[in-house]
Amino acid sequence: MFIKVVPNTKGAKDTCFCYLVESYRENGKIKHRTLKNFGLLENDQVPYLKAMYAKKKPRLVYDDEET
Repeated sequence: MFIKVVPNTKGAKDTCFCYLVESYRENGKIKHRTLKNFGLLENDQVPYLKAMYAKKKPRLVYDDEET
């Protein structure tokens, strides 16, 4: 599963349509099945959506924390 991002070419700038998509094979061909439609989002919201559905969750780093 992955997040499919499609740029919005007809509406407001810096927006895109996002979908949760599953890949599968049918008769040897790769196909995609849309599981959830997230609708129109701003481009700065996309990384948060991808992080929410990522297999390996990103580590949160706070300002007062030293690495």
